[in-house]
Amino acid sequence: MDNASDTARSFVMGLSPEDFRFLGIGQIAYLRPVMLDNETTGYAIHAADGTRLSVMESLDLAQTALLYNDLHPVTLQ
Repeated sequence: MDNASDTARSFVMGLSPEDFRFLGIGQIAYLRPVMLDNETTGYAIHAADGTRLSVMESLDLAQTALLYNDLHPVTLQ
């Protein structure tokens, strides 16, 4: 990762849940793996406030949907 990515990640990781809910609504999204059936993992796209926006069949499709809709993906751990 480059320095800008590290700085952004540190900033986001330091936010309280309440702060994060309102940060970047309409700009930031995160992906969460979900089971589509007993054998298949899909990826749910969530807005910054946790609202589920969509579910995609693959990580590539989910990432493409984020970029197509001008949403910036963040990683939560």
